[in-house]
Formats: sequence, structure tokens, C-alpha cells
Amino acid sequence: MSSPSIPPPLLLLRASTSAPLAVNWRKRATCASVAVAALAGDGGCAGSGMEQLRQGKASSSPVQEKPVMSNIGKSTNILWHDCPIGQPERQKLLGQKGCVIWITGLSGSGKSTVACALSRELHCRGHHTYVLDGDNLRHGLNRDLSFKAEDRTENIRRVGEVAKLFADAGTICIASLISPYRRDRDACRALVPDSRFIEVFMDLPLEICEARDPKGLYKLARTGKIKGFTGVDDPYESPVNSEIVIKMEDGECPSPKAMAMQVLLYLEQNGYLQA
Repeated sequence: MSSPSIPPPLLLLRASTSAPLAVNWRKRATCASVAVAALAGDGGCAGSGMEQLRQGKASSSPVQEKPVMSNIGKSTNILWHDCPIGQPERQKLLGQKGCVIWITGLSGSGKSTVACALSRELHCRGHHTYVLDGDNLRHGLNRDLSFKAEDRTENIRRVGEVAKLFADAGTICIASLISPYRRDRDACRALVPDSRFIEVFMDLPLEICEARDPKGLYKLARTGKIKGFTGVDDPYESPVNSEIVIKMEDGECPSPKAMAMQVLLYLEQNGYLQA
């Protein structure tokens, strides 16, 4: 029995829809293949030696190499896993170089103001940033730390490690903290490779910062209600080799925008705003 003839318009419709359907199925098949390969360990995290061992992958060597385990601090038997998408790929995607801009200075020197102004200027130019503000971090990540010397060191260490991760992600990370001790700032610098740690020193006199006293902390420290306050009864160790120093000009403090532009100009001149 012969099949009924298809009117020309319907035949044309079938012909026009069959190609896209075939393409869609080919796309789905390709995606499925990629997903299977990823699950098999081919497209997921490289450095997954343990995963390859679990999957029974054959090695070119007759003897499987034993993964090198590490003991770091109180963590034992841990293994570092590398992924095929690294900092260069992320930076290319964002069109910038990941770095840490570490703003240090006395309370009231304008650190947070500069951090937010700089973030705004970079955002308006299409760059991805994130601000790590010292007080904000003590609302969560560092809420268990006091202002004793040993806790301040741990506070800076944690922020340095977080800033390092942001830089590795390709983000311009702006950290704004008093960070009074030189050794702690230097330790954070050592975490970030390839000169991607940019120290910004807010070099304003103590009397200017105390006159501002936006939080009323200097007054409390002078009356003995706060102990260990930086600049009053706890030292601030000024940087000796900051990439950027922001000072008063002719007895006047620069505007937030002017200070932000000083940092932005440094980033432009040193190639941080391109991948």
C-alpha cells in the first residue's frame, strides 16, 4: 500500500524543521559526551590523581605514583588539587589582572573612603573589584578575634589569605585595614606572587586622624576606656617601601576621588587593567 502523498507546503515544513532538530540533537550528544568525559576525570579538575586512581585509569608507568600528601599547620594528610582553569584564563575572561591593593593607615586616615572611591571608579570603567573592609570582616569572618596583638596578627593573616584567593580569581581585591604591624603586612605580601601586592600607605598625621575621629574611638582611648588603641597606646609601624603613598598637599587632604585616581593611575601604568 502506497503512502499518501504529502502536499507541497507540508513537505516543505518537514524539510525546514528537520535540520534544526538534527543540529539540536547533535549539540545534546556533544554536551552529553563532554559531561561523561568530565565525570570520568578527563574534563574536571586536573591534579585529580586520587580521582584517576579511583576510576582505574592506566598510567604510562607500570607502577602507579603515590599522591604526595602534606601536613600544613594542624591539617594532616591533605592533597592539593589543581584545576585546568587557572588565573590566566580567569584574567582573560575579565580583561584585567588579579591583584591585592592593601590600604593601611591609622584609624581616621580615610582607608575605607579611598577603598570605596577606588572600587567605584574601577567599576565605572568595567573592572571587577571587591572590597575587604576591616570592620566589616569583624562582623563575620573575624568576629572571634579581639584587638590583642596575637589576634590582630591572626586577623591580618586571614584577610591576607582571602585577598589572595580573590586575586587568583582575577579580581582586583581592595583590602582596607589599619594593619599596624609591618611583619604582618609583609607576610600578606609574600602570599601574593609576581608583584601583585600593592601597598597603599595613608600617610596622614595622627593629629589629623584624631581630629576627625569619625567613630569617637580616639576620645575613648584618651580617657582609658579603650586599651591597646593604635596610635595612642599601641604602635603603628609605618611602611618603608609602599608602592603608593597618599599625603596631604599644601596642608590639605586630597579629595576621595583624587586619592582613588592616584591608585588607578598606578594600576593603568603597570598593566593591571588589561589581561
